[in-house]
Amino acid sequence: MSRTEAPPLPEPLRVPVADSHTHLDMQDATVEEGLARAAAVNVTTVIQVGCDVPGSRWAAATAAAHANVHAAVALHPNEAPRIVHGDPDGTARQGAREGGGRAALHEALAEIDALAALDHVRGVGETGLDFFRTGPEGIAAQEESFRAHIEIAKRHGKALVIHDREAHADVLRVLADAGAPDRTVFHCYSGDADMARICADAGYFMSFAGNVTFKNAQPLRDALAVAPTELVLVETDAPFLTPAPYRGRPNAPYLVPVTLRAMAEVKGIDEDTLAAAIADNTARAFDY
Repeated sequence: MSRTEAPPLPEPLRVPVADSHTHLDMQDATVEEGLARAAAVNVTTVIQVGCDVPGSRWAAATAAAHANVHAAVALHPNEAPRIVHGDPDGTARQGAREGGGRAALHEALAEIDALAALDHVRGVGETGLDFFRTGPEGIAAQEESFRAHIEIAKRHGKALVIHDREAHADVLRVLADAGAPDRTVFHCYSGDADMARICADAGYFMSFAGNVTFKNAQPLRDALAVAPTELVLVETDAPFLTPAPYRGRPNAPYLVPVTLRAMAEVKGIDEDTLAAAIADNTARAFDY
């Protein structure tokens, strides 16, 4: 089996659900193909997430063109330091860049702010903190950007979609300090059970991706087990984090059922009950 070959379509869900976080612009299929495959297995809605200014413009335009696509717009936590300090190696999709300082960051944030005002944009994200790739010099830019996104989400009454990588305590600190929006989603939840309890107490949604199926992901399954069902979402984060047994192959929204079935097993509830709850939760989280 080729690592580049798309996994087969899973058995369709009986209850329609939403993929709460995907990147259609990074997938091989056209938007129409991706949505058709998803619909074939009863994944009937997707949240298309922007990670930079061009990607956020694309997300907003795609949501405007498709009734079952909603957009979230933001500068990814790793994008903020690239804007401020430059990206000489061209590690992002935009290629090599000169640093533009804080003025360039503020200009990019103004563009995100304008997009967030659009009706078909239902979320501000993915934003947050990522200490996996960013050195100490980039952390200030990340936190400034994160705080600005929180403010944008609150001003426009949109969901806040959080990317949290190796930064749990700091993400929770900034949310508590700045005041989280009414609807806050931890995308690709990566904390443990203790953090899940903190998120539950705060009313934050926790969205689980394909990595909850990985052999080494017991702490994630423990977190899912204690997360209240009314705060749980499912996502692909496609083309990344393809669930087992297809790990390493391309991910897409049509693989949501694989992850959802694994989640139902962890929660000890039947897949129809979980799917119905997740459909309701996603609509509440993103107010559609």
